[in-house]
Amino acid sequence: MINYSVYLHANPMDETASPKAYAKAQVSEVMSFPKFVKHIADHNGVYTRGTVKGVISDMCECLVEMLLEGKKVQLGELGNFWISLNSTGADSLTKFTAQNITAVNLVFTPGEDFENLRSKATFNPVSSRIVQAATLKAEKSGEGTVDLNAIKGKTPADNNRDAEGQD
Repeated sequence: MINYSVYLHANPMDETASPKAYAKAQVSEVMSFPKFVKHIADHNGVYTRGTVKGVISDMCECLVEMLLEGKKVQLGELGNFWISLNSTGADSLTKFTAQNITAVNLVFTPGEDFENLRSKATFNPVSSRIVQAATLKAEKSGEGTVDLNAIKGKTPADNNRDAEGQD
């Protein structure tokens, strides 16, 4: 199940437009590499955790090596990996050098196992992380109420406009 909270976001292309409500996925757990390896090993009793860890670690090392050689790597159902570059412009082709390259980015396109995740997902609305943290803090300190507007840095008038979708 995917937990999500809703937030208002202004349109950066049209500053006069009213903000619109959007969903933001809430991470329910950060799964460590060892825990993920154990999960894989538990799913497939043939391979030990050490074998799974070794294969994944070697795959990552080889993936980096191949990407740095300029290759696009296809990993079947997982997807495809390749690199793209950011650079600053030069006045001419002859003035452009490797010094103009500012970043190497990893590009990933998901494979068939990741296609159409929307149709496979279920969703659960939850409070934002800031509200969850404030509620827990209030509960631990014995407070009976939480001022959501204060937590979010809003006035009651801001909150009314947000709920009504006004400017």
